[in-house]
Amino acid sequence: MKLVESIQSFFSTVLYPRPPDAEEPLLRNDLATSEAGTRVEDGLPPEGYRDAAAMLLIKLGRSPNERVYVSPKDDSRVLRRIDWALLPLMLAVYFLQALDKATLSYASIFGLIEDTNLVGDQFSWLGSIVFLAQLIMQLPLALALVKLPIGKFTGGMVLGWGITLTAMTWASNFPQLMVARFFLGAFEASVGPSFVAITQMWWRRREQTMRIGSWYCMNGLTWVFGSLATYGLASITSSLRPYQIIFLTFGLVTIMVAAAMFIWMPDSPTEAKFLSDDDKLIAVERLRGNQMGIMSREWRQEHFYETLKDLKTWLWMAMIFCISVPSNGISTFGPLIIHSFVSDPFDTMLFNVPVGISHVIAVSVSAYVSMKWKAKGLVIVLLCIPPIVGFGILLSFPHDDAHRGILLAGYFCLSTFTGITPLIYSWSAQNTAGDTKRKSTSALVFIGSSAGNIIGPLLFTPDEAPSYSRGLKANIALFCAVVFLVFVTSAYLRWLNKRHADRRVALGKKAVVFDSSLETAGEVGRMGTIQENWQRDARLHNGELGSSLDHAEGQQSDSEEETQNSNAFADLTDLENEDFIFVF
Repeated sequence: MKLVESIQSFFSTVLYPRPPDAEEPLLRNDLATSEAGTRVEDGLPPEGYRDAAAMLLIKLGRSPNERVYVSPKDDSRVLRRIDWALLPLMLAVYFLQALDKATLSYASIFGLIEDTNLVGDQFSWLGSIVFLAQLIMQLPLALALVKLPIGKFTGGMVLGWGITLTAMTWASNFPQLMVARFFLGAFEASVGPSFVAITQMWWRRREQTMRIGSWYCMNGLTWVFGSLATYGLASITSSLRPYQIIFLTFGLVTIMVAAAMFIWMPDSPTEAKFLSDDDKLIAVERLRGNQMGIMSREWRQEHFYETLKDLKTWLWMAMIFCISVPSNGISTFGPLIIHSFVSDPFDTMLFNVPVGISHVIAVSVSAYVSMKWKAKGLVIVLLCIPPIVGFGILLSFPHDDAHRGILLAGYFCLSTFTGITPLIYSWSAQNTAGDTKRKSTSALVFIGSSAGNIIGPLLFTPDEAPSYSRGLKANIALFCAVVFLVFVTSAYLRWLNKRHADRRVALGKKAVVFDSSLETAGEVGRMGTIQENWQRDARLHNGELGSSLDHAEGQQSDSEEETQNSNAFADLTDLENEDFIFVF
């Protein structure tokens, strides 16, 4: 491990040298603890501070309530380091998870159903059992993600699924396949919640949508590179069947990526070896505006109960359920739907390439537009329209060669549905605070996703080929339900913001506050300068010039800082913290 740490330190220094014009060190080790912040005795957290960010600030001689000025240049530099350190691992793992889900549909084309004597809805259950296992695992995982080091835990779970997928190569009947698929689902269950938690603890709310979108794009790339890789693997002449070669290859690759994840994925910004103490301070300060905290490793039962009583928790859960039913139904049976009007299995695989490219475009564009518009609900509604049209086309025309063109056009219309799920993930993540509540909310959201994914393939059965009319009609109704839930959720979030504004006024704070978490670092600095100039002009007008003018440009006075930032790292929930701003 010493060798690994030395290698990490070397590459960190080479790849991310500190620029000569960087800001001066932010630590205040020259101050007595009582001057810089709250004192920590005997390794126990001081009263009121549970979050790791607060503890780091105290350790480095800062008060958790004191805003640390971070220049846009340093903000961008640390953001780049975080992106380069975390995203490659996250993208690789999520690509392999998406690829594993797709291997079942690929295997169905290359003889898995016939070789293992699957009948009736047994193939559908092979798709659903993965999500049944994920549903069962979510609440225990929420506890584990609060209590355990998230990087090491996630790496261990990825290793378990890689071993299981490798062993699945030799499964020869329905019971063996069911057991293997169940354990695959159990191990894979941690990836989505872990990645949402990692995104929450490393990136500002403005940045989270694009980061969640980036790793979710791997679903689309799976259709592209997975289809091409499967095409090549299935062409290999071997004593193994094509689908066995697919399982074995992807399983071994997953094991190698799991080892890299276990070694290099940091557990939090406060424990990252690739960041210096100064950069850790910047990484933490960047997240102050989120009003969400980072982590506490303390399970708080009252926050779990609040999660269950919070209306928006169930709105997220219902929304993700409604989109997951068509999502997994199309993912599992999509190749078979194409196969209904394209006879050659290899041509069917290649048709997935443009479909996958359209998925990547849908996720990337929707995430970017959502970030620029600072709105999730409107973008989700817009993304629901093409699939409704596409399902209508697939219902209206016979599935034969004569109508291949219009059917393909309808099938491509479905591609925008992939942009909806990451927006729901980020929407729920950005509106939830408190370590226990964040993980509990993610667990319930992924339970909704798993339930929808269980039902999705069951709406499509081989007996209904080639039209699959029952599943297509149900999917139209579910997309309409998503639109309705978006309007209800947006109205509720607006009401919560109004209630928080009333609470701030009652406490002597400003009713309207600037949400820095949704702005770029440059915009935050510009707004700070404007506010400082406005306050200076007001004091000049009133003849109240004083020591408050001595503050650095773009920074507020001490009393204003203490009031506005006092809850940022207190491990409060979004409903407890009157400074929390809900985004819709």
